[in-house]
Amino acid sequence: MTKQIPTTTAPLMVTGGNLSAVWSEVFIHIMDHPGTQIAPLVLSITGFDERGVAAEDADVRSALDAALALEDQYSTEDVAYTIFPQRLWTMSKGDRKTLFKFYRMAFPAYQAANRSLNRKGLYFERLVNYGRGPKDGNQLEWILSQYEDRHAVRKSMLQASVFDPEHDHVPDAQISFPCLQQVSFVPSQAGLVVNAFYATQQVFNKAYGNYLGLAQLGAFMAHEMKIPLVRVNIMAGIEKLDKIGKTDSALVPLIAAARASVARHKRVDGDVPAAVPRRLAAA
Repeated sequence: MTKQIPTTTAPLMVTGGNLSAVWSEVFIHIMDHPGTQIAPLVLSITGFDERGVAAEDADVRSALDAALALEDQYSTEDVAYTIFPQRLWTMSKGDRKTLFKFYRMAFPAYQAANRSLNRKGLYFERLVNYGRGPKDGNQLEWILSQYEDRHAVRKSMLQASVFDPEHDHVPDAQISFPCLQQVSFVPSQAGLVVNAFYATQQVFNKAYGNYLGLAQLGAFMAHEMKIPLVRVNIMAGIEKLDKIGKTDSALVPLIAAARASVARHKRVDGDVPAAVPRRLAAA
């Protein structure tokens, strides 16, 4: 019998101008409410500088990384790297062809480092080496080339898939990859908006790194499009606390840091409360 997932009557929406505060609001919401899931979750992150770097609270990220280390989980930076290889981009000195070349060279080593988890690939690898399609499966290069070559490109063209039914429709009881399904890039008058959809997302051991990796991916795409990054929107069909219990002592410092972050970022510039959940009216 299929286990039924409890859902809310409407999405929980969290928005704010600080990545750490947005993550903290989601985390604290789960900690303060019955159960271990939000279904669905919609969040929106702003607060990027001129280079597209997201505003963060160092104490939240440090507390989370400390808790992840205690639980033998990957750091926020390691998770972000699966979505965008920031270190390789820095080494590439602003040349995306060099970035793609470096990644193709490095990917076999990334995969070999954890064959069981990475046997089906990594998120950035799916974005630049999907296995078929134009530009030899490099979806990001296709999007950027079309954007650069056309005066007015249709917005539906600027999207990239991660989920591949040929490889991912499998009967396994659980799979670790891919949870991120799709990313779209929407140029606006204000700048670039990134939209990402997750079927499921793990708030403790993956979500913060996911937010960070998507922001870094957005900053890269905005740089290549020569526009600022202004917003990252993420929808998770199910956001869940997994791999750790609510009463685990490793979470005590993290909970304190998260509550403090939420308190510091009650509002952002504009008319939207920062990192405050809002029940959306049912359609």
